[in-house]
Amino acid sequence: MTSPAGPPPTGGGSEQQRLKLLAVTACPTGIAHTYMAAEKLARAAASRGIDMKVETQGSIGAENVLDDNDVSDADGVIIAADKDVDLSRFVGKRVLTVGVAEGIHHPEQLIERVRSAPVHTAGATPTAAASGGGKERSVAYKALMNGVSYMIPFVVVGGLLIAISLSLGGHTDPSGGLVIPKDSFWMDVNNIGVIGFTLMVPILSGYIAYAIGDRPALVPGMIGGWIANTGDLYDSKAGAGFIGAIVTGFLAGYLVLWIKRVKVPKFVQPIMPIIVIPIVATTTLGLFFIYVIGKPISWVFEHLTDWLSGMTGTSAILLGAILGLMIAFDMGGPVNKTAFLFGTGLIATGNQTVMGMCAAAIPVMPLGQGLATLIRKRLYTEQERETGLAALFMGCFGISEGAIPFAAARPAQVIPANMLGGAVAGAIAGVAGVEDAVPHGGPIVAVLGAVSGVPMFFVAVLIGTAVTALTTVTLVDVSERRRKGAAPVPGLGVVGPLEPALVGVGAGAAAGGAAGAVVAQRIVASSSAPTAEAAPTGTPNAGGTGADKKANADADTKAAGTPAAEADGEVLSGYLTERTVKVALDARGKEAAIREMAELLARTGKVADLDELVATALRREEQGTTGLGEEIAIPHAKTDAVTAPVVGFARSAEGVEWGSLDGTKARLVFMISVPEAAAGDEHLRILALLSRKLMDPGFRERLMAAPDEGAVLEVLSEIR
Repeated sequence: MTSPAGPPPTGGGSEQQRLKLLAVTACPTGIAHTYMAAEKLARAAASRGIDMKVETQGSIGAENVLDDNDVSDADGVIIAADKDVDLSRFVGKRVLTVGVAEGIHHPEQLIERVRSAPVHTAGATPTAAASGGGKERSVAYKALMNGVSYMIPFVVVGGLLIAISLSLGGHTDPSGGLVIPKDSFWMDVNNIGVIGFTLMVPILSGYIAYAIGDRPALVPGMIGGWIANTGDLYDSKAGAGFIGAIVTGFLAGYLVLWIKRVKVPKFVQPIMPIIVIPIVATTTLGLFFIYVIGKPISWVFEHLTDWLSGMTGTSAILLGAILGLMIAFDMGGPVNKTAFLFGTGLIATGNQTVMGMCAAAIPVMPLGQGLATLIRKRLYTEQERETGLAALFMGCFGISEGAIPFAAARPAQVIPANMLGGAVAGAIAGVAGVEDAVPHGGPIVAVLGAVSGVPMFFVAVLIGTAVTALTTVTLVDVSERRRKGAAPVPGLGVVGPLEPALVGVGAGAAAGGAAGAVVAQRIVASSSAPTAEAAPTGTPNAGGTGADKKANADADTKAAGTPAAEADGEVLSGYLTERTVKVALDARGKEAAIREMAELLARTGKVADLDELVATALRREEQGTTGLGEEIAIPHAKTDAVTAPVVGFARSAEGVEWGSLDGTKARLVFMISVPEAAAGDEHLRILALLSRKLMDPGFRERLMAAPDEGAVLEVLSEIR
C-alpha cells in the first residue's frame, strides 16, 4: 500500500511515485497543541519530499478538512490527538494513532512508523502504537469523558430552566413541596427543563458506548441508560441514576465490540452495524439490566428504607450525617432517593426534622463543586468552570444534579468529597433541629419560608459546601500530581472536555507545550480582536496543489526579507506595534521580566493601571507556568487594567528562567493582555497562528537575529 519516499518531482516524467500522507491533529482545548502538532508534521513531511495534508480539529472548527479524494490517494494517516477522532473515513488505510504531544516532539518518527502501521478496518477501535507512542489516556477514560462532555449541556440547560421556573413561578405548598401552577407559562418552562434532565442520563450512557464501540453502540447505550434511570422497569422506586448510566455505557460499548468479532457470512455483514448489532446488543443489555442488575438495586432501596426507619429514635447528629452521606452519594440514584423519600414520608406524620437534614445536604454537592472551580481554577478547564457557575446557581435551588458532571468525570475524588460535605451539613442541621415543611431542599426553601431555624440551616449549608470544595480540590490536586509523576511526558491535569469535551478532564499534554495550551485557552476565553483582516485557515499542505506551492513560495520569499505586508507597521490585527517591541530584555528573573513587559505595553496608552496588570499576570503564573518550551513564554493577563487588547514582544539574549516544562529558558517573550469584557473568535485565530509560527525553527532564528525593532516587526508580520 505504501511506497518509499523519494526526492521531490523535478518537473514531470518522474516515474517514482511521491508518498502521500494525511494527518489529523486535535487537543482538548483545541488551540495551541492542535496547531503546533500540525505545523511540525507538515514541515517534517516537506523536508522529506512527502506530500502531507493536515486537518486541524481546533476550537474554531475543523480546518483543511480531508475530503474523499485525499483519503483515496493517501498511503497512510497519522492521528495525533488527545480526544476522539472519527476514523470511519480511513477504512482500508494504514492508521497510526498517538497523543498530540508525539506530533509536536517526534513528527519524523511518526512519518516513518505510519508506513508499517496496521490497516484500519470497518468497526475497528483506534489503537495507539505499541511502542514509542505518546502518553495517552486509556480508552475507558476517554469514553467516560466523551459521555460527560455530551451530558453537560443537558444538565446545565435542564437544571437552569427548572431553577428559573421554580424561582419565578413557584410557591411553597405543605402537601406538594415547591409548586408551580398547572397550565401556567412557568410550568411549561419547568417541563422543558425536566426533559433535559430526563435525557442527560441516557446521553451519558450512549456516548460512553459510542466512544468504545462506535455508531452501532449508540442505540444500546442510550436505551440502556434510559432503562437504568427508570426504576419502574425493575420494580424500584428510584432509578440507578448516573452511576447506572456509566455501567450501561461501558457494558453496551464492550458488548458491541464483542459482537463485532463474531464471524458472520458475507451476505450478513452489510446489515450488521445498522440492524443486527444494535438489536442484539440493545435487547441483551436491556434484559440483563432489568433481570440481573435491577433486582439488587430494588433490594437495596427497600432495605435502606427499613434500616432508616429503625434509626428514627437515634441521635439526631448521627441520623443527619447518615442522611447527608446518602443524599450526596449518587445524586438522584437509589441511595439518594431512599434518603429523600424517607424524609418526605415523615413530613405527613408531623416529623419535619428529617427533611430538614436532607434539605441542608441537598445543595451542598453543586455548591461545593462550583466553589471548587473558583478557588482552584488551574485544575479545571474553561468548560468546567462554566459548568461550575451553573452548578452554583442550581445549588441555590436545591438541584443536586448540578454536581453530576463533576462526579462522573472524577468519581474517585468528587463522590467522597460530596459525601463528606453532605454528612457535615446533615449533622449540623440535625443537631440544630432544623425543620423543612416541604419535600425540597436548598436555600430557596428557606427564602420561601418553608424552613424553621433558618440561620442554622444556612450555617449547615455553608459549612458543608466549604468542606466539599476544599476536600475536592485537595483530592483532585493530589490525583493530578500522582498522574504527572507517573507519566513519562509531563502533562497538565485538566479536564477537557471532557477532552470532547472532553470536557474532558484532560489529556496527556506535551512537554514544553502543556502550559501553553492553557495560556491559549484562557486568553481566548477572555479576549477579543478587531476584524480588520481575516486570518487564514488550514494547515500548510506540503507539496500540494500548484496554488499551495505558490503560497508556500510566497511565504518563503517574505521570510527572506520582503517588506511587511501591513504598511501601517502593525501586526496581529494591530495588537502588536513597533512601540510594543523590545530587542533586548533587561530583566533576569520572571517577575522582573513581567514588569518590564507591562511597561512595554504601557507605551501604547492602553494600560490604565500598571501595578494591577503586573499583579494579575503574576497571579496567573502562580496557577501554572506560561512557558511553552522551545525558549518561548507567553505571559498574559485578563484584567480591566488595560482598556483594549494589546500584545508586546521582547527578546532575552541570556534567557529568563520561566519554569518551562522542557527546561529551556525563555528567550522569546510575548505578553498578551485583554480587558475582562473582551472576547471573539478573531483573537483565537491569531493565537492559533502565533502557536503555529513559533514552532518554525527558521522563524525563531530570524526573530532572534533581527537587529532592531523595525526588523523584528518585519519578521513578526509573517504571522498572518
